[in-house]
Amino acid sequence: MEDRPYIVIMAGGIGSRFWPYSRNNRPKQFLDILGTGRTLLQMTYDRFVMISDKSQFFVVTNSKYENLVKEQLPEIPEDQILTEPLRRNTATCIAYASYRILNKNPEAKVIVTPADHLILQENNFFQTIEIAIAAADTDDRLITLGIRPNRPETGYGYIQYISNQGNPVKKVKTFTEKPNAKLALTFMESGDFVWNSGMFVWKVSSIIKAFEKYMPDVAEVFEEGVTHFAQESEENFIKKAYSLVKNISIDYGVMEKADEVYVVLGDFGWSDLGSWSSLHEIHDKDEENNVVEANALLYNTQNCFIKVSPQKLVVIEGLDKYLINDSENVLIICKMDGDKKFREFVNAAKAKGEDFV
Repeated sequence: MEDRPYIVIMAGGIGSRFWPYSRNNRPKQFLDILGTGRTLLQMTYDRFVMISDKSQFFVVTNSKYENLVKEQLPEIPEDQILTEPLRRNTATCIAYASYRILNKNPEAKVIVTPADHLILQENNFFQTIEIAIAAADTDDRLITLGIRPNRPETGYGYIQYISNQGNPVKKVKTFTEKPNAKLALTFMESGDFVWNSGMFVWKVSSIIKAFEKYMPDVAEVFEEGVTHFAQESEENFIKKAYSLVKNISIDYGVMEKADEVYVVLGDFGWSDLGSWSSLHEIHDKDEENNVVEANALLYNTQNCFIKVSPQKLVVIEGLDKYLINDSENVLIICKMDGDKKFREFVNAAKAKGEDFV
């Protein structure tokens, strides 16, 4: 069992681009968004438990979601549900889990994954993971999974790699955050860019060494946790630690600076399910390309996502590329590509009252 990888599931996000279906008290990772009977968090656990063991899972989440994780993943030991007192982005989240794993097994190999991704072709995915785990065996190597793009997507980050024909493990050349449409098209046409999936594979010793080199302030804070991890004093230590570190992603903090960063190319039916648009893409649709989860009468309406309680009859005429969602006490009607404005929507709704978010 010790040769199996440790799994770190990052489950602390608020899912604002799925508002109002995703709410602060129950974000999208805790919802059965795909109608499978399992939430996105549970589906992530189900996927990775096939190659690991429940004793080697760590779930990192905001403290307000601790009970949700316990409720949805009762298999995971409680002391392996790591709660964050503040939102400090992925670098701190990964540092916390990494130092915890180091404390348990300094020889561990680790897979880091978000809690809310969809993977349709699991056999292809596991083959890609095997390649990544083997590639991570070399000291200091940090491996990320890259997805071959099939469209000029502006909602994802991109990774440029150095081509080495026939080898699925490529040296990373550059990282680029979400580009504009023109640049995204250039990236796709170039053939040497892939989407950044946000999944990582490495030896725990390699990522710790990277933190020590590129984020020494974070390393110094968490090194002091050795005497507190898995003890009653851990909660107080983590509260102090999180107050001392900055809010920064692992990409900015480590991956863009490190020398030994590689990408393994994957093609396994991946979506980050980051927005209503991405959900529309993978859902079954009617003959007018609408996703309809409602009791609806549609006239001259196409390319829409309609999710409303079946207890209401919804009549829609003349809409193209719109989201219509009625969740609890919020009804939203907006352009499908308006998910870039959802942070603005959520902030405005919050000003109307906490119950709306």
